[in-house]
Amino acid sequence: MFLTDLELWRTYWECVSRPYTVFICSLTAALWYLLGGRKCQTPALVCSTPFGVFLHKHCPVVGEHFSPTPWCWGGRLQTLLNVLLKSKPSVQYRNERIRTVDGGQISLDWVDNQASGVYPECSTRPTVLFLPGLTGNSKQAYVLHAISQAASRGFRCVVFNNRGAAGEELLTPVTYCAANTADLEHVVQHVKGLYPQAPVLGAGVSMGGMVLLNYLARKRTESGMVAGFTISVPWDALKSSDTMEEPLNWLLFNKYLTNNLCRTVTRHRKVLEKVVDVDHVLKSQSLRDFDERFTCLMFGYKSTEDYYHDASPGKKLPKTAVPILCLNAADDPFSPKNGFPLTIVQELSNVALCLTAHGGHIAFLQGFFPQSESLMERLFGQFVQAAFEHPADLRKACGIEEEQKS
Repeated sequence: MFLTDLELWRTYWECVSRPYTVFICSLTAALWYLLGGRKCQTPALVCSTPFGVFLHKHCPVVGEHFSPTPWCWGGRLQTLLNVLLKSKPSVQYRNERIRTVDGGQISLDWVDNQASGVYPECSTRPTVLFLPGLTGNSKQAYVLHAISQAASRGFRCVVFNNRGAAGEELLTPVTYCAANTADLEHVVQHVKGLYPQAPVLGAGVSMGGMVLLNYLARKRTESGMVAGFTISVPWDALKSSDTMEEPLNWLLFNKYLTNNLCRTVTRHRKVLEKVVDVDHVLKSQSLRDFDERFTCLMFGYKSTEDYYHDASPGKKLPKTAVPILCLNAADDPFSPKNGFPLTIVQELSNVALCLTAHGGHIAFLQGFFPQSESLMERLFGQFVQAAFEHPADLRKACGIEEEQKS
C-alpha cells in the first residue's frame, strides 16, 4: 500500500510535531496554573458567623482575592524565596534585659513609638507583644514588617526574644521550647507592670505562635491580653515533624534549622554542658534528633512523642478565652493541612482560621517582585488595629461578654 504525497506529509508532520505539541500544551497548562489558576482565590475563613462579620468589616483583606507570586511554584519555593527576597524595613529598637526567677535573663526589644500621634499618652498606648519563630529574633524580616505595620498605626511594640536567641549571654542552663510558657508569662507580667492601663495583644509566628496559644489556653481569662494573632502555626507537632522529615523538606528546611539550633548550643556550650551531653546533641541530623537529645532532657519529657503532644496547641483552643485570629497556608511544608484543627474551630466562638491555598511558611508572597507587604502583613495590621480600636465589638462578636455574664 503506497501513500500519496499529501498523506506522507501528514504522517511526517504528526511524527515531528507531536513532541512540540506536547511541550506547547504543557507550557500553556503551566502558565494557566501560575497566572490564572492560582490568582483568583479568596482565603477560606473558618469561624463563627458573628466573628466572621467582624473580620469582614474591619479586616477587609479576608474577603479579597489572594494572588500569590506567579513564578513561585508551591509552598517550598514561597518559603525559600521569602527569606531571600523579602525586604527589611529599618526599625530602631531599645533593648531591655530582664531577669527571671531562676537567675536567667530575657532580651526584650522595644519600639516605644513616643511620636505616636494617635496614642500620645504613653501609659495607655496599646502594646503589641511579638513572639518570633524557632530560631528567630527581632531582626527577622517578618518581625520587622509586623513592627512597621503596628508602629505606623501608633502602637507600641515589644519583641520577646527567647533565651539565648538574640546574642545575649545564657546565664543559666535553661533555654526554651514550644510547650513551656513560663518565660512568656514573666514577660507579660513585666509589660503589664510597666503599663498597667495599656492593652496588650500577643502575636506569634510559627513556634512563637505555638507558645502564645499554649499560654492563652493555660492562663485563660488571666492572660493579660485582649487578643491573639498567629502566623503559620504547626498545629500538630508530631505531624509537622513527620512532614519535615520527608526527603526534600529535610534537605531544604529540617537540616538547616537543626544546624541553627546546634550553633546556639555551641555558643552557650559552657553553660549547657552542665545538663546535657553537648557533643551528642551536636550530632543531631534532624529536629526530632535535637528534641530527643536536648529539648526532652531540658524540660523533663520522657520522649519526643510526649513533648510533641504537650506542645501541640490545636486541641487546647477550647480553653482559650480571648479573640484569636490564625493565618495558615495549605501548602505550608512546616504545618501540614491534615493537622489544621478545623472541626475544633468550627465549634468555638472566639477563634478564627484564615486559610489560603498557597503561601508556604511565613511567606504569602504577592506581586511579581515580592519584596514589600503581602497578605500576611496586611492582615496582621488590620486585625491589630481592629482589636485595639473596637475591643467591645470584638468581644461581643466572639461571645465573650455573654459568657462572662452567664
